[in-house]
Amino acid sequence: MVKADDRAGSGISVEAAVGRLLGGRCPVLEPGHVWLAGAGPGDRGHLTLNALCGLIQADIIVYDALVDRGVLDLARPGAVLEFAGKRGGRPSIHQSDITARLVMLAREGQRVLRFKGGDPYVFGRGAEEALVLAREGIPFRIIPGLTAGLAGLAAAGIPATVRGINQAIVLATGHSAEGETDPVASLDWSALARLGQPIVLYMSVRNLGAIADRLQAGGMSPDTPAAAISRAATAEQTLLVGTLATLAGQLERHPLPTPALIVIGGIVAMRDALGGLAADAQAVLDTF
Repeated sequence: MVKADDRAGSGISVEAAVGRLLGGRCPVLEPGHVWLAGAGPGDRGHLTLNALCGLIQADIIVYDALVDRGVLDLARPGAVLEFAGKRGGRPSIHQSDITARLVMLAREGQRVLRFKGGDPYVFGRGAEEALVLAREGIPFRIIPGLTAGLAGLAAAGIPATVRGINQAIVLATGHSAEGETDPVASLDWSALARLGQPIVLYMSVRNLGAIADRLQAGGMSPDTPAAAISRAATAEQTLLVGTLATLAGQLERHPLPTPALIVIGGIVAMRDALGGLAADAQAVLDTF
């Protein structure tokens, strides 16, 4: 067995370790380019090295509401921080205005970091922004981030996959596209119920009752374990644990701060065995 102290390079500084991992230098954010980057959920430790490289080079950082302020403090001196957050049910900047702003800044020769919580391509509208940039001929790069639908589960002591419980996991949004009269019409919930695999729902608290009804109508047991994870992977993380049949009512009686994830499936029951080992697990409200 090789001890840590015996390994070549042990005891190097954080700065040296970062430099070594990146081959000696950050990828270059060029003037007139846009990076669409994910900050991960909650904990600042979820920030990737490439996202950090964007922070220390960008002239303008266009950031969302879910990006931790401590992460933004890593921006280079003189960088402009521009808020462009969108929160469900609240007045917010229209998506078309955000993408138009990215195009304008890039054409001015700015080095632009578009910074989002989680991953920009997982329910973050990153693909919509990338399509506009591509259409307008703006050079861009995608910097992946940890999505809350997976990292948030782990922080709450819930494994995304467990041998013998599930062979897949479904990531879904809990509301339909803008303009649709039925708020959950975009998905065939009965088909998802028949899969028999855990479902992780983004942006779904408001419509959870309707979703639960359709999953049960599709054959999913009302006793299926379910949980709401509020502010995943932050110091304010809170869990509300119940079943498919009860969780919507529990959230009405015990509203949780948003953003919140909903996870439905047998993996939720693993929290009792593993929750004590999850270093990031915070306050838990159990109301089975």
